[in-house]
Amino acid sequence: MEYLSQECYDNLVAELNELINVELPRVKNELVEAREKGDLSENFEYHAAKREHGKLLGKIRFKQKVLHYARVLDTSNLDSNTVGLFRKVEITNIGNGFKMAYTIVNPHEANLKESKISIKSPIAEALVGKKVGDTVDVQVPSGILKLRIDNISI
Repeated sequence: MEYLSQECYDNLVAELNELINVELPRVKNELVEAREKGDLSENFEYHAAKREHGKLLGKIRFKQKVLHYARVLDTSNLDSNTVGLFRKVEITNIGNGFKMAYTIVNPHEANLKESKISIKSPIAEALVGKKVGDTVDVQVPSGILKLRIDNISI
């Protein structure tokens, strides 16, 4: 089971509807047109359309599975005492004094440009369950980061 924000859930539903109602008929039409061009064993257009059809069906199945196991989390019931999903965390890198702020989200919503990190990322995994003032060591590819939690909000 995955917890999603209402916005993420709505976006996934819209993407799935787009794939099923727009993309799938277009790809099926391309497949039919390519099949009508003759010998299928040497028909590059047919093989390309078949490959695209397979990829599209895979995307559709993936999104359907995510939505099947998804639960929308009501963020109004969350507390800001500990770090967790859908909470904004302000942290300081003790090594260089650099301050950062991230919102911890599910992997489908992660977007570093918007300062949203996946709950499955090393930093988020180290922070979850901690409180303001706690210090954590995070193993990252470049070594170990020592981070202090300055603030938690929703």
